[in-house]
Amino acid sequence: MLQALDVGVRLGGKGILQAVSLSLQAGEFVAVLGPNGAGKSTLLRVLTGALAPQVGKAALDERPLAAWNSRELARRRAVLPQSSPLAFGFRAFEVVLLGREPHSGLSSRDEDLEVADAAMQETDVVHLAERSYATLSGGEQQRVHLARVMSQVWPGERDSSSRFLLLDEPTSSLDLAHQHAILRLARGWSRAGAGVLAVLHDLNLAAMYADRLCILKAGRLEAEGEPDAVLTADTIRRCFDLEVVVSRHPLRDCPYVLPS
Repeated sequence: MLQALDVGVRLGGKGILQAVSLSLQAGEFVAVLGPNGAGKSTLLRVLTGALAPQVGKAALDERPLAAWNSRELARRRAVLPQSSPLAFGFRAFEVVLLGREPHSGLSSRDEDLEVADAAMQETDVVHLAERSYATLSGGEQQRVHLARVMSQVWPGERDSSSRFLLLDEPTSSLDLAHQHAILRLARGWSRAGAGVLAVLHDLNLAAMYADRLCILKAGRLEAEGEPDAVLTADTIRRCFDLEVVVSRHPLRDCPYVLPS
């Protein structure tokens, strides 16, 4: 389990997170929602270990993240940030191979190449392997980086520990088809035993793919639960200041949100 326990964060004298607790179990897909400035990306940074909270703690398997060896932690959880700028002339395949660095000395070159290729196949970027990363579109770069973080926590025969993927707005620069493809992939990883957490803005995408939704507002966890319990007109009005109609998706057994 990856969890934040009563986390409080202040940045620049402002309270960004206030007494937020959230857990991510292996085998589930959790979507974190909320208006701009709600603290979603800050919570993700706490869960990755990149930001130490002033109050509370973040832990993996009940062990504080700060107590983990950085390479050991990198083999258990991988992070896809909103943007991942690269200043060097890497080919796309070389970018994906960077994800295997924490496995140096534990896996062979052939294993690393095989994992990188498999991750690129899953994210539909094999055809970009020899392209310069700098020449790719924003959406292509995002999918290449997703392959990189997947290769970082790719399940191995020698280590059956649970893995966690943390994705910060993974659909933001993708076209409609690839938005659904990436979230189907994330859901598939959770069904295969990984814990997946994604910061999303689209309530309907979250309802279609996530097992559990968490809504932040002004640094507080305002709602948490299955999509049907969380995506109600009253909760959306309270958290997003928006009047909506909540109906049922015509093809899926999940709520469907429309502005009223």
